Amino acid sequence: MEEKLFKVALAWEKAEKPVVFTGAGMSAESGVPTFRGQEGLWRKFDVEKAAYLDSFLDDPEPFWEMTRELLLKKQVKPNAGHFALAKLEREGFLQGIITQNIDGLHQKAGSRRVFELHGSMEKLDCLDCKKVYDWEGVLKGVEKGEVKCICGSKKVKPRLVFFGESLPQKVLEKASELVEDCDLMIVIGSSLQVYPAASLPQIAFHKGAEMVLINSEKTPFDYYFNWIFREAAGKVLPELEEKILGGNQK
Repeated sequence: MEEKLFKVALAWEKAEKPVVFTGAGMSAESGVPTFRGQEGLWRKFDVEKAAYLDSFLDDPEPFWEMTRELLLKKQVKPNAGHFALAKLEREGFLQGIITQNIDGLHQKAGSRRVFELHGSMEKLDCLDCKKVYDWEGVLKGVEKGEVKCICGSKKVKPRLVFFGESLPQKVLEKASELVEDCDLMIVIGSSLQVYPAASLPQIAFHKGAEMVLINSEKTPFDYYFNWIFREAAGKVLPELEEKILGGNQK
């Protein structure tokens, strides 16, 4: 693995526009469950009841039950991989992070240029009276099992993308611009099976970018990648950061 780390660090250091793309596996070490793995949420919850917009509007409880498992069961904090990416960004070795995650852990670690393709839990809107809440404002309701607006409505929707909704167009456009220009893409913890987000690494590959995959399981597109790590991101990224920042800085 040491030789591979050295080669990837060298490629990253030389890259003019490196971009990171993260999925649920990036946050798994922080205690956030993945969706499609062996212990994934889709093995515990009915995806049609818990993650589709129409189902949420009919009955929000399955979604909030899943959210308790996703974000509240364990104390969720950024891991060493999140902090390594934030430091690389600060030192000029990262153009931005495109993420499928809704947990906000990249920002909590200090990353500034983060494009959340599937939205986040940071803000929520009452679909009836339009009152806006932040995550802390609904936390007690989530813990108790019922989120309700002061107007009495249970339709308090987080600003994330449910199945049946389109990705936020402006975020997708900015992320696509990053991908079109990148010369190195590092994909971390994504199954590459959720579209249209999963099309972005494909674009980078077809544009000729060098490709790195850090993922514990195989993906349908492993053949895209010049280098593959099956180790945890929390182990690989700090080692890459140390090798990159220990050399000549930009």
